Amino acid sequence: MTPINIRTALIVCAVAFVITAAIGPAVIRYLRKMKFGQKILEIGPKWHMNKQNIPTMGGFMFIIGIAVAVLAGNTLLGGVSVSSLAVLGLAAAYGAVGLVDDYAKIRKKENAGLTPKQKLVLQILVAGAFILVLFLESDGLPALWIPFTAVAIPLPWPLYIIFAAFVIVGADNAVNLTDGIDGLAAGVTLPVAIFFVFVGIARQDAGVMLFAAALAGGLAAFLIYNFNPAKVFMGDTGSLFLGGAVAGLAFACDMPLILLLVGLIYIIETLSVILQVTCFKVSGGKRLFKMAPIHHHFEMCGWGEKKIVLIFSGATILLCLLAYYVALAPVL
Repeated sequence: MTPINIRTALIVCAVAFVITAAIGPAVIRYLRKMKFGQKILEIGPKWHMNKQNIPTMGGFMFIIGIAVAVLAGNTLLGGVSVSSLAVLGLAAAYGAVGLVDDYAKIRKKENAGLTPKQKLVLQILVAGAFILVLFLESDGLPALWIPFTAVAIPLPWPLYIIFAAFVIVGADNAVNLTDGIDGLAAGVTLPVAIFFVFVGIARQDAGVMLFAAALAGGLAAFLIYNFNPAKVFMGDTGSLFLGGAVAGLAFACDMPLILLLVGLIYIIETLSVILQVTCFKVSGGKRLFKMAPIHHHFEMCGWGEKKIVLIFSGATILLCLLAYYVALAPVL
């Protein structure tokens, strides 16, 4: 396979960007024609009600752009990267789960699709299939690299399978929770994708570089339509795809714990929900935040959506810079 560099990454990124941006208007028109509009929870911020019926399931546009760019990238490099296709398969499978959930919401005409149990079972099955690919491609026991150290702990496969399933499903749901205001999930995930592009180039890992570059290009184009005021939402189709993409990239380059850094915003969003529910139950009705996930808390404090997206994305950029240094120089 041809050596990879920034030029290759830019070409793949450009392919995903151009395709996603080009098909965006057609996808939005189709979603409107089919009346695939977002249903807003009544318990959410009241000012979100004006977003009722804005087209959802718009994640299709970047999923298509990313898939085409990954296939084109493999052709460009003169070979087939199993890892790029495996991550694409994981992300696409989670996107399919999101599609079922989105369609159920539209059919019911409310913001409630699959039950939590149904969604969890499907997510576990998808994670299991991806872990099987990891197992078949492995040549020994997997090792868990600890960030900020040179330590890699070998794990027996049964323990690693449990760990991997927990991380993959957890990341998928965390990104899904982050998708609550215009441009937030895409804006936070874009620097994460760019981080993995540079890790892939530094390690000459074609699979990681290819998929991450395509992901970055697709998200950059999607933000044209999704940044506040949004013309389309990605829906669970898009957010679950992104969760699978981020988790898949982390495992593809054997550094799942790096998600603690690059995915800190996702983690904070998830913890805010857990803490809110726990506090409410333990205290008999008191709330820790004005609303959860935490981006809604900041909205209730008077922050605009653009401000939240820029601050959360900016924080992720800084975390990705730190993570890049850690990934290439584990011994401080």
